[in-house]
Amino acid sequence: MKAVVCKQWGPPDSLVIEDLPDLLPGEGQVTIEVHAAGVNFPDVLIIQNKYQSKPALPFTPGNELAGVVSAVGAGVTQYKVGDRVIAFIGHGAFAQQACVPVESMMPMPAGMDFDIAAAITLTYGTSHHAVVDRAQLQPGETLLVLGAAGGVGLAAIEIGKALGARVIAAASSDEKLAVCREHGADATINYSTQDLREAIKAATDGRGPDVIFDPVGGIYAEPAFRSIAWRGRYLVVGFANGEIPRLPLNLPLLKGASLVGVFWGEFAKREPRANARSMQQMLGWLAEGKIRPHISARYKLADTARALEDMAARKVTGKLVILPR
Repeated sequence: MKAVVCKQWGPPDSLVIEDLPDLLPGEGQVTIEVHAAGVNFPDVLIIQNKYQSKPALPFTPGNELAGVVSAVGAGVTQYKVGDRVIAFIGHGAFAQQACVPVESMMPMPAGMDFDIAAAITLTYGTSHHAVVDRAQLQPGETLLVLGAAGGVGLAAIEIGKALGARVIAAASSDEKLAVCREHGADATINYSTQDLREAIKAATDGRGPDVIFDPVGGIYAEPAFRSIAWRGRYLVVGFANGEIPRLPLNLPLLKGASLVGVFWGEFAKREPRANARSMQQMLGWLAEGKIRPHISARYKLADTARALEDMAARKVTGKLVILPR
């Protein structure tokens, strides 16, 4: 089988494609023929040794996939050969096959396409954990989403609307904001051309957003937090900007506001039952049409490096998907 291999820490163009032996599942594992693998910003970081997860070299990057079970290991009774499944793993998805522990998998709903199935675990899992669990967003509240045209941003918009909130999307171009409106945003802010604080003030009649979803970090964090409503919740999701902001701690004091950390991967590991409930709710919303992953591009396995370069360059709206077959 063919796989993308990271042999040394570095940029995407340092990755290689290799022919490797077919994978055999161990106890409690299954082998999956990978039909689609989602691309996420952590994939850009992990190959450069800039992420909290640091697999031993060499390794195959990629952490979410959808495919068909081709072999089952000892002790596996809940899956059989031919089952269509979704899986989230630490690494190994950018390949034609992956070995996956059964606790990291779930059945694919009938009728779901592989590319959609591969686009839902990390982005929607992160955004659901953030907005529903950590922020406890309520109907009628206002949610501000920074970096709103990215994978987690669009997911947060849709989840906010599913919960009955008013959603303001902030992004860096009018083209990206058009995509945000297509996915339900009630108002938009172009923070490349508008003053963020003034735009937030105008969009909320001076009250500020109840919840701020921030996967970007960098220079927009402080002006956004200064605009938050009384008792607001600021969700620290990630730092796609590359800069970890430093906020004056008098700001949460003055607004009675909370800084709330969001680490979906650790949540899924520590609280698997709660995560499973979240995924089931989202699959229900998907069936109802309340959420719909936006896949802006699909790449062959040989073009994985270009997909990661596009992700790093912020050329992406929604999700990118690798199609290994």
